[in-house]
Amino acid sequence: MTGHSLPPRVATVRPALVRRLGLALIVGTLILGIALPLVSLLHLALQARDGSFVGLRNVLAFLGSPALAVSVWNSIWTALVTVILTVPLAFGFAYALTRTCLRGRGLFNMIAAIPLLAPSVLPAIALIYLFGNQGLLRPWLPEGFDIYGPWGIILAHCFYAFPLAVLILTTALSTADARLYEAAASLGTPARRVFFTITLPGARYGLVGAIFVVFTEVVTDFGVAKVIGGQFNVLATDVYKQVVGQQNFPMGAVIGFFLLLPALLAFMVDRAVQRKQQAQLTARAVPLLPRPEAGRDRAALLYCLLIAAPILLVIGIAAWASLVSYWPYNLALTWRHYDFAETDPAGWGSVWNTVRLGLISACIGTPLVFGTAFLLDRAKDMPRLADAGRALMLVPLAVPGLVMGLGYIFFFNAPWNPLNVLYGTMAILVLNSVMRLLPVTYVTATTALTAIDREFDAVGASLKVPGWKTFFRVTVPLCLPSLLNIWIYFFTNAATTLSAIIFLYVADTKTASIAIVNMDEAGATASAAAMGMVIAALCATAKLTQVGASALIDRRRRRWSQR
Repeated sequence: MTGHSLPPRVATVRPALVRRLGLALIVGTLILGIALPLVSLLHLALQARDGSFVGLRNVLAFLGSPALAVSVWNSIWTALVTVILTVPLAFGFAYALTRTCLRGRGLFNMIAAIPLLAPSVLPAIALIYLFGNQGLLRPWLPEGFDIYGPWGIILAHCFYAFPLAVLILTTALSTADARLYEAAASLGTPARRVFFTITLPGARYGLVGAIFVVFTEVVTDFGVAKVIGGQFNVLATDVYKQVVGQQNFPMGAVIGFFLLLPALLAFMVDRAVQRKQQAQLTARAVPLLPRPEAGRDRAALLYCLLIAAPILLVIGIAAWASLVSYWPYNLALTWRHYDFAETDPAGWGSVWNTVRLGLISACIGTPLVFGTAFLLDRAKDMPRLADAGRALMLVPLAVPGLVMGLGYIFFFNAPWNPLNVLYGTMAILVLNSVMRLLPVTYVTATTALTAIDREFDAVGASLKVPGWKTFFRVTVPLCLPSLLNIWIYFFTNAATTLSAIIFLYVADTKTASIAIVNMDEAGATASAAAMGMVIAALCATAKLTQVGASALIDRRRRRWSQR
């Protein structure tokens, strides 16, 4: 029996039933992959090592420990200094990209995004080659300067967090109303006053968002502090020491919850900022288009060159160090460090695991997030279930990867859990990566779906075309560029992740990011740099392929729209 032969009531009830079942299945998966691991983390924080209930005793022990208090202070002040250094530099870069007629805007955009294509530990390794005891620039550094410590952590995070801040501030500065600047120009207002009374207030929400994103990134990142932090303790490395070094899981859970606080604060501020930012823009706003101004544009070009130079230097020094025989005594070029079997038991297997993790996460995550966004967007008759689904999709935005990884180890490794068969397999790494990356991809998919005219659905229904045919023949093709963006986001982030899976891997599922940390610990820094460059090259290749495919799709869509 086909859908065309069904009675009208059955034909309308069955799609609704399918939507309900699909939505219930998705909400159940989100509860399993997000909510229950966090509940397990909370449960463990209230227990002693022998499993007995101790209430808040672990929290009080954490607050009363002088060593842990030092770690809290170290995490906060290094994050604040990183914010102070990174956000103004990113604001200037974003201003040059959006408010001037800068030559090579696309090239500078690509250079600014380079740090996101490599694991966060790669800049830390590169800084060791630049400023370490045998560093290239060591002779020019002041006496007593030591890169192994807070300044190494701060500089590495400045490099890694810079593109995140640029991305947020570029969006904020792109939404200016040209009428305000025209009014200021007609009144003869000086440029400096225009900047402080129009430009800066207009971008204040983006500034707040960038500040909290950079702060949270520094506080919750594990890899940079592990590689270049030396004896300088921070909260993220304390979690690792408590869980892996001392097997003190309850105290690790307590520290994990303290790591959750800055991320939660950032999440709430970000939500508030987005609401106010939407209210700030009106339908009458006129987009601001920069006009050529020779002096300002030359200054913007010089500024962007000065910012791009250290980014390329850091990546370049990592690439060079991976190719020389024995730094700094024998600088003859060799591919020896790319023979990973000499320094890591898994050899190139770690790279293969990284590719598998990225591909599987992208191929599962993309249809999952797009299908979920579609069901939630069309679930007008199931408001409570849809609200629960939307809330769960955004929860990982407030949960650092390290904390989610902790929750996974406590939940999926529990003897009573029938799903503990997943522990130690690639499946748990994929599940963790997909769940952690849901928020950004969900927002991207929702934005693409809301841009499609609902008339397509109405026309399809009037012609008695099944909803799934309209979905696959109209909705999916129209959202193809967004689907590619979602796919590449899953791939690059899963391929470079470290903090989220550091507690979940076993020997057979070790990825390249983890292998880099192990190689660095073993003193094979050149091999670690080589592994980081391989991952950066893989992500860059995937990104360039996505850009090319998007351009091809966009060209075909333009031809189709001109018919």
